[in-house]
Amino acid sequence: MPIIGIPASISTGREVAGERFFVSENYIAAIVSAGGVPVILPPAVDFGGIMQQMRMVHGLLLIGGYDVDPALYGQEPLPGLGPVFPDRDAYEIAVACAAAHQGKPLLGICRGIQVVNVAFGGKLYQDLSQFPGPILQHYQKGHRSAPGHNVELRKETLLRRIFGQETVRTNSYHHQVIMDVAPGFVINGRTSDGIIEGIENKAATILGVQWHPEMLQKNDPLMRRLFSWLIDSAG
Repeated sequence: MPIIGIPASISTGREVAGERFFVSENYIAAIVSAGGVPVILPPAVDFGGIMQQMRMVHGLLLIGGYDVDPALYGQEPLPGLGPVFPDRDAYEIAVACAAAHQGKPLLGICRGIQVVNVAFGGKLYQDLSQFPGPILQHYQKGHRSAPGHNVELRKETLLRRIFGQETVRTNSYHHQVIMDVAPGFVINGRTSDGIIEGIENKAATILGVQWHPEMLQKNDPLMRRLFSWLIDSAG
């Protein structure tokens, strides 16, 4: 059974002293349901630790969370920027690059797609208010496990092959989006307002989506295919 590494998110809640590392249960359940073995990866202290972590896993899942530090893509912080954790950014960029170097499959979800894009040279809009033109509701008010809008899938992409149809109905909980796509990557999905909802590398080993399939996969067999792709590619 393929081992899937999941870099942990950070909690700074006041109920306990210090920071905590955690992964939401939905991500764990999605990997287990697809036949994988999830392993939570806390940030390693140095490059050697990251390499050791990557040698023990067969694939990588980058999950949602806080904003990506705009300094990483050459911008100063703008008013719409939320909390950032540079140490988490640096760690996840390092593991994403290590996965790519080793040819191990990577699935990035929400913040994960943004980390992937920045790691390989792309840029973000720090907030949807900076996106030109009218937009859809990208932080939906409905239940997290309910779809909120459609994503149109581009022909001849990995994402289109995974779903086998022209559009998918997705949920949406984000305020940052991709501005400039990283070199070596292509757009595989957009909403009708032009927001980029998916990217993939040309080698089809790295896939990112802006929505949260881990919240949908329990009741939507289509969304399970993303995790099956990760497990199958890692096997």
